[in-house]
Amino acid sequence: MLKPQPKTDWPASWQDAYNFDLKEVFDLDASPRGHGNAYRRRMARTLSIIGDVAPAGARIIDVAAAQGNLSLLLAERGYDVTWNDLRVDLAGYVQLKYESGALSFLPGDAFALENVAPYDAIVINEIIEHVAHPDRFLAQIATLLKPGGFVVMTTPNGEYLGNRLPRFSDCPDPSVFEAIQFQPDGDGHIFLLHRDEIAPLAQGASLDVRSIDLFTTFLSAGRLRTEPLLKLLPASMLERIERSSTRWPDAIARRVLVQMAVCLQKPSDTPSDVPISEAT
Repeated sequence: MLKPQPKTDWPASWQDAYNFDLKEVFDLDASPRGHGNAYRRRMARTLSIIGDVAPAGARIIDVAAAQGNLSLLLAERGYDVTWNDLRVDLAGYVQLKYESGALSFLPGDAFALENVAPYDAIVINEIIEHVAHPDRFLAQIATLLKPGGFVVMTTPNGEYLGNRLPRFSDCPDPSVFEAIQFQPDGDGHIFLLHRDEIAPLAQGASLDVRSIDLFTTFLSAGRLRTEPLLKLLPASMLERIERSSTRWPDAIARRVLVQMAVCLQKPSDTPSDVPISEAT
């Protein structure tokens, strides 16, 4: 993935995307360490899950992909990737960073995508918490998926002790939030999902839950005013803490881990041990 050279005539959306890239990819020493840690761990977890469920060459759409870093990395790893985002103009910025691989562009509202060839896998990273109707959103995503295909989703963990946002299942009328959904630049979280909400949402979209994992401690993410500590603690110590968190009792893990990774699968008569690209 190439680092673009900023220009004074860039549109504001490109400059904003570039500033996020500096914090998350290109200039980590100058970025808030908690933000950078959480971003890198989320990307690594997504790439790992995709690598487990989809062989090279599989068709993947990265929904609400913003500056497209995951799209670009997946393309470089041999996947046939489609970038999608509501902000049509960001496609030009993503193209500045393109280096290799199969990458195409399908901008637009994810709710309105239709008449497209179904995908082997769909990535929805850090988007469902911005949607007023996550049940309808997931059902729409499922329509874009091949039988036997996978949805890989990351979203903040609603059980984290610092969360003050409501559960989706406790809201009697989600339509009241429609005016504030899809805000750019990571703003506008509406609901934070709890693990026990994933299965009902998946069932409503006719998807099966393959895995739900919590990861990233609030310390590594710089939450609860721990950001200054990250300048003092060595990276090796933080990594030991993160590795040990996989062995913590659930009662502790669900309160101190801030991110959630979910893998869902669309049912198929195809045997599960046959790679998607060979079975379809």
